[in-house]
Amino acid sequence: MSLTRRGWVDTEALQALQITMKQCIFTSFGLAVLAGFSLVTPALAVSIADVPIGNANNWADPATGSLYGAVSYAYQIAKNETTISQYAEFLTAVAKTDTYGLYNTSMTTSYINGISRSGVSGAYSYTVTAGSGNKPITYVSWFDAARFCNWLHNGQPRGLQTSGTTEDGAYSLLGAVSGTGFSVQPDAKAWIPSESEWYKAAYYDPNKGGAGVGGYWSYPTQSNTMTTNDIGVAGAANCYDANGYAVYTGSGAGTWVITDVGAYGVNSDSAYGTNDQGGNVWEWNDAIISGSSRGLRGGSWGSLDYTLQSSYRYGRNPSNEYDGFGFRVASVPEPTSVVLAMVTSGMLLIRRKR
Repeated sequence: MSLTRRGWVDTEALQALQITMKQCIFTSFGLAVLAGFSLVTPALAVSIADVPIGNANNWADPATGSLYGAVSYAYQIAKNETTISQYAEFLTAVAKTDTYGLYNTSMTTSYINGISRSGVSGAYSYTVTAGSGNKPITYVSWFDAARFCNWLHNGQPRGLQTSGTTEDGAYSLLGAVSGTGFSVQPDAKAWIPSESEWYKAAYYDPNKGGAGVGGYWSYPTQSNTMTTNDIGVAGAANCYDANGYAVYTGSGAGTWVITDVGAYGVNSDSAYGTNDQGGNVWEWNDAIISGSSRGLRGGSWGSLDYTLQSSYRYGRNPSNEYDGFGFRVASVPEPTSVVLAMVTSGMLLIRRKR
């Protein structure tokens, strides 16, 4: 058993439940078996590739005073930063009337070339600029990220920005666009990672000291040094170093300093397989810093390379939207379509976290 954000889960049984099932168990009172049933999950507008983060109850990183990295449960985190295309689908679904400002007109700046908006309030439409859909979304606040998580939690519905779409679910925002008094709900299906959840996925390596001997790297590229920002080189990341920007073709139109998510590939991923937790864009986390800021980690395309280190902690007002601010989503390992199954070889048990 392992403790997830939503409760206790037998992770081995969980892995055995795949999308195609030979048996689906239900009755009005409990469980029955339907043989030969193939479960098909309805297609959703946004599909997020997750990586599992196991090794529950790992110890915190002593290099930073044992403050960050310890997580007592299994969870998932997005392999990549949330992309322009994914965020555009979100806008299309809930921002025909953009009540809470999910769209920022700067999303069309030349070096991002992301999302343009046309029409009038009540009939807004959104278009992804050619060639930019796989870059990370930027100019998003912590509140924009929380509303995206609410939308995922609620099943990616379409409609106005209400409690059933963006205002409740993982976070009870209910119209708020400022402040730090908002915590993730215990039953959240998708959320902004806590600082330790983000930190563990980036820096922890369950086999750093040998098979089964965990430890932490200084950079989220399975490295203790940062020597280059050149794509394709082991340990590299999209940041600003002694040689300048990683990708720079001149000022104005045609300047590309933000790369596609995963452009640095397997040579620079974390031990768990996440991309770009160092560089590309700063990523919001759920930490509250100095009472009025939310946490950001990982540095960006315009940040000096030392900001990618595990020792570097940053925070800004959660309403801020900048060209280097983005996010990735954490989630709970789910049984297939939340089916609670009891099988002869063992039991999958899920109960609410107290």
